[in-house]
Amino acid sequence: MYLKQYEHGRTYVAKLNYQSDLYEEINKICIDENIKAGWISIIGAVSSLKLGFYNQETKEYIYTTYAYDEPMEIVSCTGNISLKDGKPFCHLHITAADKKGRCIGGHLVAGTAVFAGEVIIQELLGEDLVRDIDEETKLSLWK
Repeated sequence: MYLKQYEHGRTYVAKLNYQSDLYEEINKICIDENIKAGWISIIGAVSSLKLGFYNQETKEYIYTTYAYDEPMEIVSCTGNISLKDGKPFCHLHITAADKKGRCIGGHLVAGTAVFAGEVIIQELLGEDLVRDIDEETKLSLWK
């Protein structure tokens, strides 16, 4: 088990730009503000959605088959911030609903277009939170 204690640091709120890339905008905030550890919560809507899925058998991400070119509501989008390769990295999961209320979810990746987005980022202060390849899962996990 991995367990560390952190204190609350700065809290950011942001309104995302229309048609910006949801993943890229969040990453940019974290890089620009040098947030090394933290928590993210996002609500709003997207014009299109792109998801990733980690195939546990092949131990690789699949990005190409999970794209939805339709308006959707963000039901939930949460994640964390840590350091990967020495720079801030956002790991986000999203659940979104179509106009009939059907939900889809997965790993948020670049390529999702914001219709409207409101973000809260809570920085955590303490020892750097660093990712490295986990030998069992081949995922980049906290070490």
